[in-house]
Amino acid sequence: MTQSQEIFALAVVIALAGIALLVGLQRGRGGKDKTLPPQTPPPRVDRGSESDAQEPSAGPDGGPTVSTLEPDVFEAPAPAPSIERPESATGRLQRLRARLARSNTALGKGLLSLLSTGGLDEQSWEDVEATLLSADLGVSATMELVDSLRTRVTIEGVRDEETVRGWLREDLLKLVDLSLDRSIASSRVEGRPAVVMVVGVNGTGKTTTVGKLARVLVAQDKDVVLGAADTFRAAAADQLQTWGERVGVPTIRSDRDGADPASVAFDAVRAAVEMEADVVLIDTAGRLHNKVGLMDELSKVKRVVEKQSPIDEVLLVLDATTGQNGLRQAEVFGEVVNVTGIVLTKLDGTAKGGIVVAVQRKLGVPVKLVGLGEGPDDLAPFEPEAFVDALIS
Repeated sequence: MTQSQEIFALAVVIALAGIALLVGLQRGRGGKDKTLPPQTPPPRVDRGSESDAQEPSAGPDGGPTVSTLEPDVFEAPAPAPSIERPESATGRLQRLRARLARSNTALGKGLLSLLSTGGLDEQSWEDVEATLLSADLGVSATMELVDSLRTRVTIEGVRDEETVRGWLREDLLKLVDLSLDRSIASSRVEGRPAVVMVVGVNGTGKTTTVGKLARVLVAQDKDVVLGAADTFRAAAADQLQTWGERVGVPTIRSDRDGADPASVAFDAVRAAVEMEADVVLIDTAGRLHNKVGLMDELSKVKRVVEKQSPIDEVLLVLDATTGQNGLRQAEVFGEVVNVTGIVLTKLDGTAKGGIVVAVQRKLGVPVKLVGLGEGPDDLAPFEPEAFVDALIS
């Protein structure tokens, strides 16, 4: 081999050695092939609840490990909420009647035991009066009932329980007044929806009552629209909308907290007209009956709505457990918005069933609906005979 050939061979060996050295160094720095892998779905981090959160474990390069979904696995969208079919009024009344009988046994049994004793002296009649007054029947109604019973006992001279029960039933039915119209405005009137405004003080369950009333009407195959005009309580509109969604009823609401309630009520009626609904139920903010400014605002809501449509029904929601204080509330609301019917809630939480008679006499308007529980279908039309029978059962 000539000297030039030796030099060339040496150069080739040096070049190959240099290339090998560079490759080794490159592998030592990266440790991995830099070729990009095929694209896969982005990683899914399972965060869980705050109480379950843990520090992530370290990966090979010091970073956190992330669990990933398989390439062909994806989360399905949440199913749409199913539309409920509310219970019919017939089923409600049977159940509510049983509850009412249990909640008022003290009144019925107390009266019957007093009236069916052998000798009714003056003290016995005072006890009867006290029992009726404690049931919130009211003074005038109590006096009428006691006078009638005393007369019958004196004339007939009969005190067996069945006879006394019959007399008591007749007199209570007169006090409850079977002649009052207890229907709810829920059908179209002269080509427009019926307009129902629901009012009451704070804490009576007014928004819940509106939602339950919507269920009553949907069970009667009515097309209902809800108006969320309680714009002062942050969760009121959300609460009402949830009630509506459960039975497929639209809710008209403002997207702004503290919006003008009169404007929302106006828009709800207008929307109901455009939808050709049967009835629109307007929920208003709870307010204390002795706050003049708040009561004036309620009057404004009524006036603004009447620019769009007459108001066919104003329902006052009363808590049956408030007793005589509820009567004062009823009186003030009646002066401001012309109440046409009463909704008595929490009637199962008291043995004071006499509030039905007292509030009707105070306002001259009927009790139209009663609530006897927390369930979604625990609101039913008031039936006087079923009520009286439950009192003395």
